[in-house]
Amino acid sequence: MDNNVESTTPLPTTSSLEVGVIGNCGFSALVDRYARVVWCCLPRFDGDPVFNALLDPTANGSLWSIELEEFSHSEQEYQVNTAILHTRLYDKRGQGVEVTDFAPRFLSRDRMFRPVQLIRRIRPIAGTPRLRVRLRPKFEWGLHTPTITQGSHHIRYVGATQTLRLTSDAPLNYVLAETPFVADRPMNFILGPDETLMGGIADTARSFELETGAYWRTWTRRLAVPLEWQDAVIRAAITLKLSLFEDTGAIIAAMTTSVPEAPGSARNWDYRYCWLRDAFFVVRALNSLSEVGTMEDYLRWLTNVVAVMREGHIQPLYGIGLEDKLTESFVEHLPGYRGQGPVRVGNQACEHFQHDVYGNIVLGAAQAFHDRRLFRRAGLTEFHHLEAVGEQAIRVHDKPDAGMWELRTRARIHTSSVLMSWAACDRLGKIATKLGLPDRAAYWHGHANHMRERVLKEAWNERRQAFAESFGGQDLDASVLLMAEVGFIDPKDPRFVSTVDALEKHLCDGPFMRRYEAPDDFGRPEVAFNVCSFWHIDALSRIGRKQQAREVFEAMLKARNHLGLLSEDTHPVTGEMWGNFPQTYSMVGLINGAVRLSAPWDTAI
Repeated sequence: MDNNVESTTPLPTTSSLEVGVIGNCGFSALVDRYARVVWCCLPRFDGDPVFNALLDPTANGSLWSIELEEFSHSEQEYQVNTAILHTRLYDKRGQGVEVTDFAPRFLSRDRMFRPVQLIRRIRPIAGTPRLRVRLRPKFEWGLHTPTITQGSHHIRYVGATQTLRLTSDAPLNYVLAETPFVADRPMNFILGPDETLMGGIADTARSFELETGAYWRTWTRRLAVPLEWQDAVIRAAITLKLSLFEDTGAIIAAMTTSVPEAPGSARNWDYRYCWLRDAFFVVRALNSLSEVGTMEDYLRWLTNVVAVMREGHIQPLYGIGLEDKLTESFVEHLPGYRGQGPVRVGNQACEHFQHDVYGNIVLGAAQAFHDRRLFRRAGLTEFHHLEAVGEQAIRVHDKPDAGMWELRTRARIHTSSVLMSWAACDRLGKIATKLGLPDRAAYWHGHANHMRERVLKEAWNERRQAFAESFGGQDLDASVLLMAEVGFIDPKDPRFVSTVDALEKHLCDGPFMRRYEAPDDFGRPEVAFNVCSFWHIDALSRIGRKQQAREVFEAMLKARNHLGLLSEDTHPVTGEMWGNFPQTYSMVGLINGAVRLSAPWDTAI
């Protein structure tokens, strides 16, 4: 990956996903290669984007930039094994500064300290360049410019719904006037709630950076990483951890909204919420690295989801505070990513019936019944709660739904939904056996066997020689690759192998795989959905085509940005990233692929 960028103009005028993510499991921010904070929602992931230049790079947008006069080029990288980001800016005379960005996260007084604070530290690294600080937050989706007041060492940005305070040892008048000044000493900027800083500015920023770095290095040190591709796996794992809203245990699908899935497609969605499907895959990937803390946090949230079941129905997604109504609306005044609106807030999918959700709930909780490392293992009470979820899976498994791709105008009996209903019953049967409940085990395995027989019979398309996307259907869909991953079918079963061959022929553009072949509400998909490419890798490995799987995996590694991050989609021709960012599904795929394909540790030691 190339971590350097050169430019003849001081700032780009279009949006890009060449950005890094920082955060602390409470909020996050995106920082581009020019050390500009282009996206940051406060006070939590789904909050008001006080910096929105990702969706409005014009002068009307809001951002926090640190700009060098006569800018020449930049370098950007993460501090090894942490969520601390370093961006080095150089001018045409070789002078430069290093900008360090992070959100504090570390143990303090036996609990996790993760304030809503964005800290930026500037350190001269060559000469005495002149720089300009542009700190331009806006509120209510960019509609309102805050009222500004100044103290001796702070600036307050006052809005109707929230107030931000910048505490800094930089010259505040230069910051307010956006006046260029000589960077002849280190400077610190702490942006957060309107609260007085208890300690010294420099000491606080320095201490928080050291403590945060130590936390992340300790966290990554405990990961059971594969021998190969360790850097890619560690970066993916940190990114998944940053997607956890620790207060409730919810896991967001992505940190952005309205980045189109493809250019000009209008497939612009808000992903700053918790999908039960996506969260299960996040938990499973981190579990494979022996990081079970995220699962324990998520199970707290999942317990509350099950507790609010209404007549058995569970939504496919909820807000990170368990909000069930995520009414979709449009932000008309924002031009959108590269001017390609609409900008959406909320997600209509909360109203959908997606029957795979019940399997994802049970799968997400199943390990808690077997893993002796957990502080609180699941038992009979939790099993009975999950049985209610399983009963709903039985009731709806053969009913039409919107499917995992959330089709808005078409309902079918989707193979993937029945597959996950099978998984719910299968895992409940295994849990019952573990708990010494043979009658319940027989009950659940009986339903699982019935569903399995129906899938094998009704989803198989003889003409296509493949499992189709729906019962009695003709079209192909990458989601059927999950049959092997969840243990539904022997991956070397001729029907599964034939399905993989058919998907390669009709859905793949080189190493990249699209979701499905049939047109949907917005036409025929043109970009690859990254997680499908990783499902393809998993299937290839399971059926014994490991060399081909490694080749596809290496291609996916090259599709990452300069910091090792992936969005939702990859354009098969340009190789450009599209879709919301960073996409947890995609980062999950990186971990799963590396774990499955890596040579074992005993080959190296």
